[in-house]
Amino acid sequence: MSFDRGSGVALLAGYTADLLLGDPRRWHPVAGFGRTAASVERVAYAPSRLRGAVVVAILVALPALAAELLARAASRARQKALGNRASHGDLGRNLALAALTWVALGGRSLRREARGVCELVQCGELERARVALRALCGRDAAELDAEQLCRAAIESLAENSSDAVVGALLWGAIAGPAGVAAYRAANTLDAMIGHRSERYTQYGWAAARLDDALGWPAARITAALACLAAPLVHGSPRTALATARRDGPAHPSPNAGRVEAAFAGALGVSLGGPLAYDGRIDPRPRLGSGRTPRAEDVHRAARLSLAVSAAAAVACAAIRGVLVGATAPTTTAEHAR
Repeated sequence: MSFDRGSGVALLAGYTADLLLGDPRRWHPVAGFGRTAASVERVAYAPSRLRGAVVVAILVALPALAAELLARAASRARQKALGNRASHGDLGRNLALAALTWVALGGRSLRREARGVCELVQCGELERARVALRALCGRDAAELDAEQLCRAAIESLAENSSDAVVGALLWGAIAGPAGVAAYRAANTLDAMIGHRSERYTQYGWAAARLDDALGWPAARITAALACLAAPLVHGSPRTALATARRDGPAHPSPNAGRVEAAFAGALGVSLGGPLAYDGRIDPRPRLGSGRTPRAEDVHRAARLSLAVSAAAAVACAAIRGVLVGATAPTTTAEHAR
């Protein structure tokens, strides 16, 4: 079995671009997809699971198809440029994978926004911190105090390390450009309509279930990596693992609970507890048995998120290289050997 180095490097290149550059400043494809989904909702909305499922199927399939067509077009363009000359690997397809991975990831922006909330809390600018928190999560922030703001920032760092980084890398490793696009589309739809509000209980049901299914493996990988990386933030891998196993299953989300509990254990803090969305109280279990979070814990959580993301990028690059190498056609020269 061979190893396709180029496809693994493509994933690492997309991750590095996000690490160094962050999100594209203009014409962000994910933002454009969100506007499209909102327009479709205005036309197609009905309090129906079937209607929502059809909309989700179309809105996830189209970006995946577009990504695959882009990758094939890039591959053909590369082959045309080479003519009859031999080429090692599919550079055009790998460039498409790198570009799509870059625009799908949100790790740098996630850490920047969380640190911004933390710095405002440290300066006593709680009202500004409540406004800044909107870039991280949709919970009601008007009544949150300093500790609750820090808790919200850490929980968002934990959950989105899985959703906005590890998940996209994993599905890029498994299914290439189409996998990245489909995963990011499903994750965006869940953020938009996968709520338990009166409007979206039925219409958003399929979006929430699909996101749960696609995010399931990434959440477990993220939690495991957070446990392993706990010493980097002066935590204990054993405590992090015990907390994830004990408290994670009690969370209403089958994915977020594991990751948030692992972060809580690694950081030695207590997360969870009730919160509010659109004025509706959402009870949440306590995660971890440590002290209440402080501003400096947000910085530690950002470092933990970075360590988890970097480890996931390397692991997913290796997975991609193995999978592509295993399915690559054997050349005549290889048969001769």
